[in-house]
Amino acid sequence: MKTRIYLPFIALALMATSCNSKKEAAQKGGIQIANLDQTANPRNDFYQYACGGWMKANPLTDEYSRFGSFDQLAENNRSQIKSLIEDLAHQQSQPGSVAQKVGDLYNIAMDSAKLNADGVAPIKGYLEKIEALDNRAVLSKCVAGMHRDGFGPFFGLYVGADDMNSSMNMAQLYQGGLSLGEREYYLDNDDRTKEIRAKFEEHVVKMFQLAGFTEEEARKAATDVMKVETRLAETTKSAVELRDPHANYNKITVAQLKKEVPGINWDAYFTTIGLKDLQEVNVGQMAEIKTVADLLTKENMDVLKSYLQWNVINTASSYLSDDFVAQNFDFYGKTLSGTKEMQPRWKRAVSSVNGVLGEAVGQMYTDKYFPAAAKERMVKLVSNLQKALGERIQGLEWMSAETKAKALEKLAAFHVKIGYPDKWKDYSSLEIKNDSYWENIVRSNHFDYDKMIAKAGKPVDKDEWLMTPQTVNAYYNPTTNEICFPAGILQYPFFDMNADDACNYGAIGVVIGHEMTHGFDDQGRQYDKDGNLKDWWTAEDAKNFQERAQVLVDYFSNIQVLPDLKANGELTLGENIADHGGLQVAYQALQKAMAENPLGNDENGFTPAQRFFLSYANVWAGNVRDEQIRLQTKSDPHSLGRWRVNAALPHIGMWYEAFDVKEGDALYLPVEQRASIW
Repeated sequence: MKTRIYLPFIALALMATSCNSKKEAAQKGGIQIANLDQTANPRNDFYQYACGGWMKANPLTDEYSRFGSFDQLAENNRSQIKSLIEDLAHQQSQPGSVAQKVGDLYNIAMDSAKLNADGVAPIKGYLEKIEALDNRAVLSKCVAGMHRDGFGPFFGLYVGADDMNSSMNMAQLYQGGLSLGEREYYLDNDDRTKEIRAKFEEHVVKMFQLAGFTEEEARKAATDVMKVETRLAETTKSAVELRDPHANYNKITVAQLKKEVPGINWDAYFTTIGLKDLQEVNVGQMAEIKTVADLLTKENMDVLKSYLQWNVINTASSYLSDDFVAQNFDFYGKTLSGTKEMQPRWKRAVSSVNGVLGEAVGQMYTDKYFPAAAKERMVKLVSNLQKALGERIQGLEWMSAETKAKALEKLAAFHVKIGYPDKWKDYSSLEIKNDSYWENIVRSNHFDYDKMIAKAGKPVDKDEWLMTPQTVNAYYNPTTNEICFPAGILQYPFFDMNADDACNYGAIGVVIGHEMTHGFDDQGRQYDKDGNLKDWWTAEDAKNFQERAQVLVDYFSNIQVLPDLKANGELTLGENIADHGGLQVAYQALQKAMAENPLGNDENGFTPAQRFFLSYANVWAGNVRDEQIRLQTKSDPHSLGRWRVNAALPHIGMWYEAFDVKEGDALYLPVEQRASIW
């Protein structure tokens, strides 16, 4: 199922799509000297000093374009999950049971003989159905059906909290339909972008040929696809523009929508997806929706059919025969990300089961691998971080008492989720059959889509989880004012039951502080304690915040990530603020913890403060290919791992003290040039 492109929650990190099979080192309980590069000067390149040993021990191999601490832990989790899934795959289970569904889906995904024998057959009927479209009157219904089936032509629809009335769900339309994700890939004219466009068009040709089209037909179809997607890109908002919640809120009645965008048959569209009596909708990006309407009413039908067929081929390709999978990887893996080798089939199969039956797998995973003691310690850590952030808010010199009071109310209202949900998702109505891999994915899409649609006009379920428990990540959701820490991330190097407070506060403590600070970053600060998009700031305080945030924008925008590419300080502002706040909040919480339980130097001579910052840096250890750097810089709201260390720490006064950083050192930044927000 397609998801909202400007997500309703703010995650700690964008997970890489590929991992390796290396295991984490056995040693735990403190700073691992092997992770360091002690030939480096921490005052000139702290990232290399703290992570150089880890980077050398974990070189990029052909299977992935980026590999870091997140991925290493995710790989370990995946191996554990594989054993759980394979146990079910090798046994006969009660028909209709979760065990049967998990086991059968995995076996279907692993059955290369059947997949290759089926070839294009699972989508052949769909392609023929689109080819048979003979008039524009049926296009709106066709698009709606494709959305429910899991395709994403033209635009998307989701049901989520109304930003202005966060206790209620409403239907929301958003821009979409771009195979390359970001508008810049269609509109920029630098040499690298033009090369990607050319390779994408050739990729479309090859995929159409695999689907049974002649070369001539395939080349015409590729031209059609580029024509439609370029038109969409011209009125698509950029990733930076999508970060403004007010600019993307446009709640109108369906009657108004029909008048403003008459080129789409909204009655047919909403009825087909299950929202026949819908009264109002948020149209997040109206300009792009109007472009869709213009295309549907004026563009040549053959061009539109090519675009719709491409959506089918592109979306289904990962679930078809090996030639489709290989060609899909050739472009999205090799060309866009720089990955040289595809993941083995079992990893792709495990990921698919995770995607379809995520909470069912999560329940098995947490039952076996998540100890109650870890949750208890996390509860205490979160409480300590919450108190520390409250103290920092109270001590701000630049904020008025009036705004501070509202900020403290919001902080106290945080809804905290740790480990796994109290109530698990019910998969009883989802059928997993032995017909085809793709047909099972379609049924899963229907299951998820229909559950989502059923929420329209109903109260928001604040206990629902937006990540599965096995996910190595964390998030803040502004409309529910919640912070969530799945069990998957509550392991080394983020959280170690054998490590002291200095290490844990530097790692998971900063993660907690990061998510809390998201409630007060440039986006999160616009939502009140109840999750409503509502201004609770005085004009002067808002001005002070923006001026202080601009320091981070300017600083990160001057970072040269590649010889011809700089970082995007506007796109990454929210995450950079969260890192900045998380570091300071966690460090303050550590000082309070040490007042009760003093810590000394460890066996390697590192002080508690040094262990704190080394543990933080180790969270972002990783290697990355140039292609992936370029891709993430264009689309990812998170700074690259190196800069979450070398660009974040120069703004943290306590780091200077811990490592005796002075004027003349490469990472030294004069006090007056440092950011100071939370």
